[in-house]
Amino acid sequence: MRSTFTNRYIIIGIILVILGICVVVFTRLYSSTPPVTQTEPIQLEPQHVVIGKSIEGRAIDAYTYGTGATHLLFVGGIHGGYEWNSVLLAYTFMDYLEANPEIIPENITVTIIPASNPDGVYAVTGKEGRFAISDVSTSSTILAGGRFNAHKVDLNRNFDCKWQPQSTWQTKMVSAGTAAFSEPEALALKTFATSVHQDAVIFWHSQSNAIYASQCLHGILPTTLDIMNAYSKASAYSANTSFDAYATTGAADDWLASINIPAITVELQTHSSIEWDRNLSGIKALFDYFGQKK
Repeated sequence: MRSTFTNRYIIIGIILVILGICVVVFTRLYSSTPPVTQTEPIQLEPQHVVIGKSIEGRAIDAYTYGTGATHLLFVGGIHGGYEWNSVLLAYTFMDYLEANPEIIPENITVTIIPASNPDGVYAVTGKEGRFAISDVSTSSTILAGGRFNAHKVDLNRNFDCKWQPQSTWQTKMVSAGTAAFSEPEALALKTFATSVHQDAVIFWHSQSNAIYASQCLHGILPTTLDIMNAYSKASAYSANTSFDAYATTGAADDWLASINIPAITVELQTHSSIEWDRNLSGIKALFDYFGQKK
């Protein structure tokens, strides 16, 4: 009898031990942290607004990234299809920000107007929005035709700094409109740039392979010199305090200087390259400069 009872206790003990082990294993399996899985990178979605319409009714788009108190505005394509690579550079910058949102300092807001002369872009590319490089002709005749808006006005002569009805482009006389801001594209940029104070504006052009400081009647703003030199040092574009190849009037960046907004013009090296690495370095230098002004 004792042997029988002893065997029963042994069996019961073994069963309890097995149940205990099962409880421990079950608890560890279902209460542990789930394994980390690979996720897609976070994409930054910009705030998109249409700031105006061109003469032919095309949207002038602005895309804003970040929420900081310091505002930086980047503008491409004021000379339309003649400088289509400045538009492509702006779109490349947008793609980069959307894939790398962490690059924007928390105190900075970035706005990009990729094509401020959409009719001029369309005249060369036959496309709107993020057009492909392969669709762009490199014919100098076609490119020159896309420099102006649909009124045949050079928009970078239509702003209110020393404005005159005619100005120069290289050796040619060009129309600057019937008055400062007579063109809807220039007026749209004016309205947007002054609706929220911009701490700096960067224009992309081509093809001087240089950076130019803005000035109107009262010299160069100190911050303009700072950002010109910072972008120049990082990108290896030469820094210039004036544009002296030929006389110009009514330039957008000079008008901004007249209302105390620092502005620089970055001229790409050719009419077909975007020199992305150089410009990304310049952009990062501006982020460092303004990121320290918290």
